[in-house]
Amino acid sequence: MLEFLIQNNIICHAVEAMLFASIACSILGVIITQMGISSIGFTMTHAAFAGASVGIFFGVGGTMAAILASLLIATIIGPLSEKARMSTDTILGILFGMMMAIAIFFVSYMQYLGTAVNASALLFGNVISLYREEIYALAVISVLAIVFVAVFSKEITAIIFNRKIAEAAGIRVRPIYYALLFMIAISVSLSLNIIGGLLLYVWLVTPAAIAYQFCTTVRGLFLSAPLIAGSVSVAGAWIGLQYSLPVGPLTAVAFSALFLVAVLISPKRRVPKGA
Repeated sequence: MLEFLIQNNIICHAVEAMLFASIACSILGVIITQMGISSIGFTMTHAAFAGASVGIFFGVGGTMAAILASLLIATIIGPLSEKARMSTDTILGILFGMMMAIAIFFVSYMQYLGTAVNASALLFGNVISLYREEIYALAVISVLAIVFVAVFSKEITAIIFNRKIAEAAGIRVRPIYYALLFMIAISVSLSLNIIGGLLLYVWLVTPAAIAYQFCTTVRGLFLSAPLIAGSVSVAGAWIGLQYSLPVGPLTAVAFSALFLVAVLISPKRRVPKGA
């Protein structure tokens, strides 16, 4: 009986963590995919990965180090993307390469020193290792993501349509843009222990990409993406823990497979006759 209760308590905690993380990441993922800045999300996830690897190596805590590293990259990306003469993708490519190199160096060195457990959790996640406080933090960031979209829905929609026109219309684009970067930084950092640094980007953009195959409005995307992400994540956590399967990779594969199916059956693939 005690073993049953403990097992179900672990599953409940894992499901809660997966649900909150998927809501936050999918909502923010809608914005970055529709704004055409998915590469920013890619760089931020690997900044969190690099920060966590450094934090664990020096014994200062992986999650806090991941948050600090992601926030640092967010503060760098903002001004550089606005003022640099080279393309944003070039800047992000350089930052991504640097972050990935740092992460691989410290993960490899930890494996050499015999701390492969921590390294494995960084790479692929370990949802049952989360503290209760981390789940609370995920709940808070998911609520903040919902509030952010609800309060600034008109502004976000205008920015997605055309950033320059939004600025000309008097919308304060820069504060919203920076708020988005900081929320992505915190969300991916808190989600790192769940799905791992190598797979986190799948969580960030795939639910939005799936929803896009069927939705024709931004509002529809904001409603559909969290539902898709939450359903797949909760199912992945339950199945993975019930059958001793790796939750992070299982969920990532499920997202990818669902995206392929969505593309195949999407109404947007239907080309009118004579077109």
